Amino acid sequence: MKKLTTILLVLLFVQCTNTTAPKKLGPTPSPRQLAWQEIEFYAFIHFSMNTFTDDEWGYGDKNPSLFNPTDLDCRQWARVCKEAGMKGIILTAKHHDGFCLWPTKTTDYSVKESPWKNGQGDLVKELREACDEYGLKLGIYLSPWDRNNKTYGTPEYLDIFRAQLRELLTQYGDVFEVWFDGANGGDGYYGGARESRKIDRKTYYDWENTYKIVRELQPNACLFSDAGPDVRWVGTEEGFANKTNWSTLRRDEVWPGWDRYVELRSGHEDGDYWVPAEVNTSIRPGWFYHEREDHQVKTLPHLMDTYYHSIGRNGTFLLNLPVDRRGQIHAIDEKRLIALGKQIKEDFQDEVTKTVKNISASNTRGQSDTFGTQGLLDKDMNTYWATDDDVTSASFTMNFEQPITFNRVLLQENIQLGQRVQKFSVAIWKDNQWKEVAKETTIGYKRILRVPNTTTNKVRISILKAKGAITISKAALFLAPALLVEPRMHRTQDGLFYIIAPDQESEIYYTLNGKNPMDNPIKYTAPFTLDHKAQVNAIIKDPKSGKYSPVTSKYFDIPATDWKVVGTSTSNFEKMVNGQDHNIGMIEDNKKGMVIDLGKVYTIDGFRYLPVQNRWSMNFIKRYAFYVSMNGRSWGKPVLQGSFDNIRNNPILQSKVGANKKGRYIKFIPLETTDKQNKASIAEFNILTK
Repeated sequence: MKKLTTILLVLLFVQCTNTTAPKKLGPTPSPRQLAWQEIEFYAFIHFSMNTFTDDEWGYGDKNPSLFNPTDLDCRQWARVCKEAGMKGIILTAKHHDGFCLWPTKTTDYSVKESPWKNGQGDLVKELREACDEYGLKLGIYLSPWDRNNKTYGTPEYLDIFRAQLRELLTQYGDVFEVWFDGANGGDGYYGGARESRKIDRKTYYDWENTYKIVRELQPNACLFSDAGPDVRWVGTEEGFANKTNWSTLRRDEVWPGWDRYVELRSGHEDGDYWVPAEVNTSIRPGWFYHEREDHQVKTLPHLMDTYYHSIGRNGTFLLNLPVDRRGQIHAIDEKRLIALGKQIKEDFQDEVTKTVKNISASNTRGQSDTFGTQGLLDKDMNTYWATDDDVTSASFTMNFEQPITFNRVLLQENIQLGQRVQKFSVAIWKDNQWKEVAKETTIGYKRILRVPNTTTNKVRISILKAKGAITISKAALFLAPALLVEPRMHRTQDGLFYIIAPDQESEIYYTLNGKNPMDNPIKYTAPFTLDHKAQVNAIIKDPKSGKYSPVTSKYFDIPATDWKVVGTSTSNFEKMVNGQDHNIGMIEDNKKGMVIDLGKVYTIDGFRYLPVQNRWSMNFIKRYAFYVSMNGRSWGKPVLQGSFDNIRNNPILQSKVGANKKGRYIKFIPLETTDKQNKASIAEFNILTK
């Protein structure tokens, strides 16, 4: 009898032990970090002196009178961000040039010395009021580097910097994030010194005591820098975290301006601090507004990729909006941003897991309902499926009465107990066996996978490896619609023609005669050879809804299959004729120019020139001369000569026609470039024939 009683007591003890929550494992988020993570998608605003001087990094030597927006409207900023589904705005209150957007007592280099509102304006205050009106949170970027201040690099500047910080954190209400840049020290104006100043980035700002100011004045604000301490930079401005992304970091190794920043893209699996990643990128190539980038606002597919590579990879998404010289978000940016918010909402509108019949698991902690699979289906992080302490690989299966179709998989861990999952997979039941459709590594706060349209009545999520007991708070499947944007198309040098849709499941239709692809279209299935001139029109169809995208229309002249460069003045010629607009070719000596043997005789009417499209583009061709020859030796006078007006501010595709001359060779001479150098950059170059 005693023996039986002892056994029952042991079993009862084991059951009670296994129905308690798993212990925290490794670093875990603070309440402010958890609140920050749940914001997910928010805006960065870069608007300052650089907007009016057409710079990215100003020297701090410009007259404050240049800052004079004609129609500044912070309510427009807030309205656009709200409509896009964003939950906050971080304002660049002071960039590296030192110009302050509030009437600070620390320097005259601020809005109080500008003509805007006769020196009575306070942009930070106006944005605070706009955020309050639209229910958005406010964050502050204050550059530690100051290229205007004469005391920068001395102990005296640190007092000024901290005084600015105190002003911003005491005069404008609650702040959800304080943003410190890793760019510190270098050349500048420095009150007229015009010199380069170096500082020890690890010690100069006395970060420990500087951070205490934020903790004292804004205890709920997260601190951002390369090292956190609350939020880390993701190690790139291109808009992605790595597929493996840990929210933990060996923080003591990292400082603002850390040279091993690439590691920040994944964090440190063995990190001893919770420092999740913020993915920051701009909707344009630059951070400040430049008229020349009006045609380079990122496409909707590009922005959706960024969403899935940031929030979908255990990060947050901080998207910069360069406000224009009026003081408003440009109409192109506004349209694209609102389209992004609409598409994000549509992608997660059709949750197919709402029809799940039941979810079975290979292990449930203490076989208790407290940690059962029902916790996977709600929106409460405090309810979750968990395994026994000694079970670090397990699976759960979603069973449906009728077959369902999905193309998105969303998983969340209960990060309040730590980030644990190291590997997982997704499989479907097909042809009486399990078929793996995805295999990845970390999950963290949120992981979203895009998979092809998949139909099944069983979906299995397997946690293949974890650091401890598994704790999953959310599992959901969605069927996202096709992304109905204009398809992209290009032709390679050898004549191979591509039409590209952002979704694999989309259907593409086209015509080669300029007619509407809705009428007698050809279905695109694979790249094909296009060895002749054609006016190509293409369209995307969503097979689920039957809806169509807008039509893309593009003219293609003769292919560059037989073209060869004559002479050695040109480098990367193959990149100029490969159909891609993001490459860089160079004419190395403008006096010699670029000579091309077309391989056969054509009646040449002109040419097309696309300037380089990247962020730091230089050496655009401003004036040109264009020659045609039968033998490549006798050139005569230029058949076309002129200029590309406003090319620096509007670097779009340039077309020049009217030559109407037979020849096999062409010569293109850059007579002048925007940077006055004896070389010219080219993204794409094509010939137009009769």
